[in-house]
Formats: sequence, C-alpha cells, structure tokens
Amino acid sequence: MENVKVENLLINYKTLEKFKRFREYGNQELTMMEDLENNIIENDSKSPFYGIYFGNNLIARMSLYEVSKQYDYYFEPSQDYLTLWKLEVLPDYQNKGYGEVLVNFAKSFELPIKTNPRINSHGFWEKMGFIKAHYEMERDLGENPLIWLPEGVKEKDMKS
Repeated sequence: MENVKVENLLINYKTLEKFKRFREYGNQELTMMEDLENNIIENDSKSPFYGIYFGNNLIARMSLYEVSKQYDYYFEPSQDYLTLWKLEVLPDYQNKGYGEVLVNFAKSFELPIKTNPRINSHGFWEKMGFIKAHYEMERDLGENPLIWLPEGVKEKDMKS
C-alpha cells in the first residue's frame, strides 16, 4: 500500500458530490451526506472526514471525531479519544487494504479509539487490534462498541 495517502476531506459541495457515489451502494447507515450537509461552512473549516483517492475518485472514507476526556467513560486513564464512524470502501476497492490504511491513520494519533462496527465486520476490526468493550447498559445504550487501546491505556472498569 505504498503511495496511498489519507487526506482530510474539505467540507464543501464538491465533497458532497463525491459522497453521493457511496450512497449508490445502499449502505444507508453509513451515509455521511447529512453529516457533511450540516457541516458545510467553508473550505478551511476543520473537517472530521478523511478519505483515500484513486486518481480523482474518492474510493474510501471515514469520519473521525475527537471526544474530550470529560466525556470519557471507556479508557483509563481518562483522556481525549477518537470515535471512528462510517468507515467505508467502495466495492471495487474492497479487500485491497484501503480500510486498513484508514484505521492505521486513525491509530497514528496515538489516542484510544472507539467504534461501533457494522454487522459482519468484527473480523476486520479484530484483525486491526480492536477488542469488545465490556458492555455497560447506561453507557452503551444498545451499541456494542469495539475499542483500540494504545500502549499505556486500558479499558475503564465501570464497576468501581
């Protein structure tokens, strides 16, 4: 996967057009259209969207949000962490390492990561070093998050 670069996607109408290509593949829960539309301000605003281009085509994308440590109910010691959402690779480019490149990019921030995987994607996340968070009904609200722990970080014990 040499020469593959993850880019911070601009929040603009051009990116919105590129996102429409992902919508065609029917992963409605992964649609970022509303997220992007709600955040369109200017090209220089900080964007939570990252992607990989093959030529001029956006072929893989994800949302990456930083969560303040005051809302950290997952990690010990408490700290800022990343929530990785809506990782998606277009069908013609799947199983070629692009999803792995995006996840490794997120890991490069050296912050813990939380994600809520889609059905049938647990194998991918386990391969990437993610583990199931111990389920806490009040905290997780029906989600089954997976977490990635950088060195020196462990899962918070919610029982204490």
